[in-house]
Amino acid sequence: MFTPPLALASLSGEADAAWAEAGSEWAGCAFVGGVSLDASTREAARELVARDRSEFLPADPIAFIDDQLAALADVALRPGVNVRATSTDPLREAARVAADRDAILEVNAHCRQEELCAVGAGETLLRDTDRLREYVRVASETGAAVGVKLRAETGVDLPTLASDLEAAGADCLHVDCMDTESVVGDIADACDCFLIANNGVRDRATVREYLDYGADAVSVGRPSDSPRVLERVHDALPEVTRA
Repeated sequence: MFTPPLALASLSGEADAAWAEAGSEWAGCAFVGGVSLDASTREAARELVARDRSEFLPADPIAFIDDQLAALADVALRPGVNVRATSTDPLREAARVAADRDAILEVNAHCRQEELCAVGAGETLLRDTDRLREYVRVASETGAAVGVKLRAETGVDLPTLASDLEAAGADCLHVDCMDTESVVGDIADACDCFLIANNGVRDRATVREYLDYGADAVSVGRPSDSPRVLERVHDALPEVTRA
């Protein structure tokens, strides 16, 4: 799906095309976003901004996604875009843009902020399997590569969910493992989706742990603007795969 097997994970209001390009020396993929697509998620994002969180709130989120992906057309990595939605129409539009740009459309079932969960976005999708599978199906029908960002330690049976999402058309799963790194192995056993492991990826030891559990790639979130961290993780990948 991308190489080297290192992704830059989306950071709300911070992960844009310039951020992705800055990390492209080390990463094979970068997820811009998250981008709130519809009225309810955009209102939640405005509430987050009101309490001093960074959010992308362009006038036209679909045009914003297209502009961001276009800016990465000549950058040596595969782009992705993390999106939040509570309805299928804007999700389908975003997926069409992603398909045209050979980007990964990543459905956000990860954010745990109260404002987003209150409108039925983010982490609440983990418990609404039918709706999440429908989102994946709708996005997949556009021809886009579809991913889902998941979170562990929510009480949700992620291996079963992973199998359901694969059946719905998901190509990759991006898992914030929290403090349960072994969940990667459980998910890898349950499906054949490309599996990206996230949380605490900083060095050779963390890279090895996730790849040994069965991850196909790892991602770096908050330190993704640190060349020192990215270089260390990047250099660890061939060491681990050779060992």
